[in-house]
Amino acid sequence: MRTDRTTGRWGDRRRIRIGLLGGSFNPAHDGHRHVALHALRALRLDQVWLLVSPGNPLKPRAGMAPFAERLASAQKIGDGVRLLASDIEAAIGQRYSARTLQRLQQLFPRARFVWIIGADNLWQLPRWRDWRRLAARTAIAVLPRPGWTRRALHGAAASRLRRYRRDPGALLQDGAPAWALVPAPEHPASATALRQAAAAAAAPVAPEQLRRAGLQPG
Repeated sequence: MRTDRTTGRWGDRRRIRIGLLGGSFNPAHDGHRHVALHALRALRLDQVWLLVSPGNPLKPRAGMAPFAERLASAQKIGDGVRLLASDIEAAIGQRYSARTLQRLQQLFPRARFVWIIGADNLWQLPRWRDWRRLAARTAIAVLPRPGWTRRALHGAAASRLRRYRRDPGALLQDGAPAWALVPAPEHPASATALRQAAAAAAAPVAPEQLRRAGLQPG
């Protein structure tokens, strides 16, 4: 599957409901797909775009795979029709979500966007640059995350946005600001765990370990 060209540089004037799931996708995994599909169905979206960040300002560069590799991993979990991997943040030269959203609303003036985040990102939302501006410009859908959901619902962002909380079905009815917790099973997949597992599998085995396993003469 190739990057979706409908999220290209110049945009269009379609009337469409689009969920935006941003991230490093280092790598993309079943948890990302789980979140995207539950948001797609619960919010009756036309598409979800997987916005592969050219560089997350809140994450260290060490251990970050090249952009092309991360984009390819997002393409693998998409379907090319309703779940689309996109390189548009790199194309428009943005790394901050509020600025990305502002540019997308200019490029796609008739689209209705909803920003999709996990509960872990609701917790850390006050660390995002211009997060209040982001919340004022678009609805936010929050998906449960293991170990984070209850904590996030009592965090600073949820507290400040409390009066704007809606039921998921009404999230896109009244316009922003609005946010909702979208009911969904918590998915255990983690990009960090996947990277650690891959590193462990690639690590060389010491001769002493082989001798203990009976795979090398003593």
